[in-house]
Amino acid sequence: MAYKTTIGTDIHKASEWLIKGEAVAIPTETVYGLAANALDNTAVVKIFDVKNRPQFNPLIVHVASFEAIKKWVKKIPAEAELLATAFWPGALTLLLDKNEKISDLVTAGHSRVAIRIPDHPLTLSLLKQLDFPLAAPSANPSGYVSPTSAAHVYEGLNEKIPYILEGGACKVGLESTIVGWDELDKPVIYRLGGISKEHIEKVLGSEIKIAASIKQNPATPGMLKSHYATVTPLHAGGIPELLKKFPDKKAIIINYNHYHPHYPTELQYILTPNNDTNEAASNLFKILREADQRNAELILAEYAPAEGLGLAINDRLYRAQHEWK
Repeated sequence: MAYKTTIGTDIHKASEWLIKGEAVAIPTETVYGLAANALDNTAVVKIFDVKNRPQFNPLIVHVASFEAIKKWVKKIPAEAELLATAFWPGALTLLLDKNEKISDLVTAGHSRVAIRIPDHPLTLSLLKQLDFPLAAPSANPSGYVSPTSAAHVYEGLNEKIPYILEGGACKVGLESTIVGWDELDKPVIYRLGGISKEHIEKVLGSEIKIAASIKQNPATPGMLKSHYATVTPLHAGGIPELLKKFPDKKAIIINYNHYHPHYPTELQYILTPNNDTNEAASNLFKILREADQRNAELILAEYAPAEGLGLAINDRLYRAQHEWK
């Protein structure tokens, strides 16, 4: 079904579409999400269809408050409460044992649900109007660069959804960090994102391990090895080495904090002029999209320092690489 997709700031209109069982795009502080009633399997299927997303890839559930989360999960570990207190509303998703009210379609058959409280005033107001939570992966065709503006959503999903709730540019610009607990009840980062590993460890008072990406049947969103990909083949690493590897290719370069010498400046981008991983994270997806529209043969991207949100940036660049297609 083709829709006349409109963009606006009317949360009542977004609410009406959601109550009808439709999927709409919503703003969050991380990226724009493609949302539908998490308790309505017919509506959830529309998310998978619109994105062309494999149904073995779970979805994140969004709610308005910590009290609301208690309706959908069996228990909340003490460490989860610590993290929720520190970071919610915010770019943290917790992987918790679900109750029977959350369907296996949302969790791809797994017993745990990924759930969070987003930090965006429009979407929080919308969630408070609804009597159901929203399942919402990123609002883009599956596998492509995530959207950080309403215009990005429109580029990818025009005529596929009825409404895009306009909430401005996403302030974080990377998906949420996902934390769960293993069979030994040890905390694990299942996806690096908008909350750094260091900040989580500071709250927990201990080190936390990072789960490896996998190719199929992930237990949580964001674990597929190939993801966030541009159409233009992307290679990540050190720029001097990459230029030597592809000497005769027309390339767009994405640098971390300075231009590469001896290469045309107009063919380069900088993620963070201020050498700030938060700034780099907020610019990453926007710059990836711009680079992808430059009709180059390659995109060469420099890794960020492996600290703070640099780890999440590098995770996205690693999985966007051409080798995984």
